[in-house]
Amino acid sequence: MKQLMQGNTAAARGLYEAGCCVASSYPGTPSTEITEETAKFNEIYCEWAPNEKVAMETAFGASLAGRRSFCGMKHVGLNVAADPLFTLSYTGINAGMVICVADDAGMHSSQNEQDSRHYARAAKLPMLEPSDSQEALDFFKRAYDLSEEYDCPVIVKMCTRIAHSQSLVETGERNEVPAKPYEKNIAKYVMMPGNAIRRHPVVEERMRRLQELAERIDINRIESGNDKSIGIITSSTCYQYVKEACGDSYPVLKLGMIWPLPDTKIKTFAESVERLVVVEELDGFIEGYCRELGLNPDGKNIFPIEGELSQNIISERLNQIHYDAKKLDEKIPARPPMMCAGCPHRGLFYTLSKNKCTVLGDIGCYTLGAVAPLSAMEMTLCMGASVSALHGFNKAGGEHAVAVIGDSTFMHSGMTGLANIAYNQSKSVVIILDNSITGMTGHQQNPTTGYNIKGDPAGKIDLEALCRAMGFKRVRVIDPYNLKECDDVLKEELSADESSVIISRRPCALLKYVKHNPPLKVNTSKCVACKSCMKIGCPALSMKEGKAHVDETLCVGCGVCEQLCKFNALSEEVK
Repeated sequence: MKQLMQGNTAAARGLYEAGCCVASSYPGTPSTEITEETAKFNEIYCEWAPNEKVAMETAFGASLAGRRSFCGMKHVGLNVAADPLFTLSYTGINAGMVICVADDAGMHSSQNEQDSRHYARAAKLPMLEPSDSQEALDFFKRAYDLSEEYDCPVIVKMCTRIAHSQSLVETGERNEVPAKPYEKNIAKYVMMPGNAIRRHPVVEERMRRLQELAERIDINRIESGNDKSIGIITSSTCYQYVKEACGDSYPVLKLGMIWPLPDTKIKTFAESVERLVVVEELDGFIEGYCRELGLNPDGKNIFPIEGELSQNIISERLNQIHYDAKKLDEKIPARPPMMCAGCPHRGLFYTLSKNKCTVLGDIGCYTLGAVAPLSAMEMTLCMGASVSALHGFNKAGGEHAVAVIGDSTFMHSGMTGLANIAYNQSKSVVIILDNSITGMTGHQQNPTTGYNIKGDPAGKIDLEALCRAMGFKRVRVIDPYNLKECDDVLKEELSADESSVIISRRPCALLKYVKHNPPLKVNTSKCVACKSCMKIGCPALSMKEGKAHVDETLCVGCGVCEQLCKFNALSEEVK
């Protein structure tokens, strides 16, 4: 049966059809929906792990026990999981293990634009790269067969456009793969130096065999074209752009296995055309490899090394070197992100800004606290870095600084930084923004919420008890909707002679179970247009005809703006 399917949904279907039994991931755009969709299949045990390293190690444990397993993450998440990744290349697996990494060219929801293909090369593991939803399904299934045949994890690389676009997919039935028996093998799985040094030659021999596979595997294919003045090597979403821009005019070497690359096939293709052009997003990965083979392709001399490509960019750049390619006229308007109306973080950020705190931030929707008019965050590096950086900032003589970190991010990688503060004794104030959910990636559960990936009751970590157990005597809980409480507690903790943790607790305003107050109204006779209410940057507030105006379709009645108005012009009812 054929149906229209998002790339991530198709990937999940591929896991199901391949007989995957265990999936452990950490949510990260654009990979999140793969695990969310996989959780809909009762045949597969699914979970959100505290971080990507734990997820990969969990998937390896399931593979070791004899069941096909999966872990998924975004590109920066693979940095966190790199430790087990590189050694898994040495140990190999038992049952098939598939790792998905989803890149975010254009940085739609990311702090950097790294190219994950380098990980496959560095870790010496095969990587597949689908270019539409059907290939996503097929490649995930294929990855398990390759994993078991070559005794290694297989990486499948998605990207934002393939993950979130839709195309037709033909589905199949589930393959119930029998469990592989676990066999004790200390030489294979215990990576102490004496064993590890004997596994390295195994890795190199496997790469030689995979190189041979790259030459004959059908997902690396040459598509003919009438005009051989140029030949294009491409993969992933860039393949779709090339076909849209050029149709069947030029020969195309479409790579579905992006590592290892096929030496002979690339050379043969290059010999068949007058000029070789590599079209790829981000780094010149394929282009650089072609140069290692002695070829001289066009690539990053034509196409940008940063940002997403598109049909128009490819058409424009190809046309500059005198080739006819089509362009699209449509332009998509930009839509800048902002914190939602009623966001529980807004009141706290206003308080931090008012107190002129240096705020070291972290990864989450609360990173938008850096945006005007609040402009209340001055550093965001990576998950967990706010806490560790605050310790270093204060040890170097910094003053009047705090760290802010979300509840999910704190469980991901903030605890070790907090342990460092407790152990090495810096006078630091850490603020945990507990909105009862993993908000930025679309409301996934985490170890502090008390629910698992399916919404069933699960173990719940008590943040207050955890912080006290780590050595913090001063642990305060505040309501970020209460500006006076926020201000008083912040001042007290900044003036204390020891480190402390403030937990700002209020559930995300978008959670379905959260009940809102009626929207506020403006008494225009009292409003003097001082614009004090505008200082919080709430999208429900604006100025209209010289007076404050509340959009009742957005306002959730949080009351934060009401506390800023000295003239009592904002209230639930206008009297």
